[in-house]
Amino acid sequence: MVEPESFIEDAIDEIRQQVGDEKAVIALSGGVDSSVAAALAYEAIGDRLIPVYVDTGLMRKGETEGIRETFAFMNSLRIIEAQDRFLAALAGVTDPEEKRNVIGKQFIDEFEREATEAGADYLVQGTIYPDRIESEGNIKSHHNVGGLPEVVDFEGIVEPVRDLYKDEVREVARALDLEEVVSERMPFPGPGLAVRIVGEVTREKVDVAREACHVVEEETAEHDPWQAFGAVLGKATGVKGDNRVHGWVVAVRSVESRDGMTARAQELPWETLQRIQSRITGENDTVARVVYDVTHKPPATIEYE
Repeated sequence: MVEPESFIEDAIDEIRQQVGDEKAVIALSGGVDSSVAAALAYEAIGDRLIPVYVDTGLMRKGETEGIRETFAFMNSLRIIEAQDRFLAALAGVTDPEEKRNVIGKQFIDEFEREATEAGADYLVQGTIYPDRIESEGNIKSHHNVGGLPEVVDFEGIVEPVRDLYKDEVREVARALDLEEVVSERMPFPGPGLAVRIVGEVTREKVDVAREACHVVEEETAEHDPWQAFGAVLGKATGVKGDNRVHGWVVAVRSVESRDGMTARAQELPWETLQRIQSRITGENDTVARVVYDVTHKPPATIEYE
């Protein structure tokens, strides 16, 4: 296990050596990984760090507003409204790996544009060890590892938490005195809701997935899952009022894990599952069915794509 205090000291020194007297942009998502990377980089180079949050349109409910509040102390924080660009880039894309590659390229385009404006030569990312293992092991590409284009317009990419597992990142977050809403936050995939939608990503599917994820996170909170969410699978028939409908099928996933490398489906109480299905179908007229995923990892991955 990592020793947080010594890790923080070493990481700050490494960032200073890598970046030197130059500026860097940090890909800030609001999750614990990128937040720890941002805190370390800010301590290392101060105002020469430009935190960039890209609102891809694929984020959790209320994410952008939360970012504004949590990171208001960073005067150089930039929030980029890029929903239309990401959805346009994803139009017609159905292959999971292609989705990740499209998102990775679009992220880099956004960061390169901001870096050029700011005169920054380095990109800081919150890549952690499982991201690298899964990309290198051909399990899936992460948008900030295997999903990156082969050529990026940066002097270098800085990854201060690249050798840590998620639970170790949380220890470092606590040692940095980051708010509990950050240090204990449930993991969220870098490509966002795009990997919780099977098939083409559309604005309608994103809206369904976002609301479903919000419901699942709220209703499972008392059971303390490592990760819990709703995913949009496709369509099936159902009944709404007196009418037969062809609506979305939402799969609910709730797992227990230490580091995300393996996971076990959580045995949620029937009452909890019924509240989840009632809320998801009741709050969204386009959802016809809710199912519960009982598959462990392996053989499944935690996310759907």
